Amino acid sequence: MALDYGAARTGVAVSDATGTLARPVTVVERAATASGLRRLADLVASEQAERIVVGLPLTLRGAAGAQAEETERFVVALRCAVSVPVEQFDERFTTVLAARNSTASAPEDARAAAHLLESYLAWATDRA
Repeated sequence: MALDYGAARTGVAVSDATGTLARPVTVVERAATASGLRRLADLVASEQAERIVVGLPLTLRGAAGAQAEETERFVVALRCAVSVPVEQFDERFTTVLAARNSTASAPEDARAAAHLLESYLAWATDRA
């Protein structure tokens, strides 16, 4: 499962059983709140996720700014709310890619999460 975290809206995507294809699932409002974290925990259970990848919004130069620090705080809370491993992965350009596909029916935040997951899956395959 991948999350494109935002304070207001967090996109959610999952991969197929083979770990090769990603699909947008939904958007969770205010994911860092108690109710948002419960919703994410429910999605982990219903989608049978084995791991969560959270997009880390680095600057174009690869530095961590204010948004990355907020995302890291969210990751700490998420790790307490779920029983699967939670990783962070560079999400630069995922929102841009999602915006380019404006004809898709899934919300942009969920499409961004799918792009993040596709990048992560390709990276993980290359490491194997």
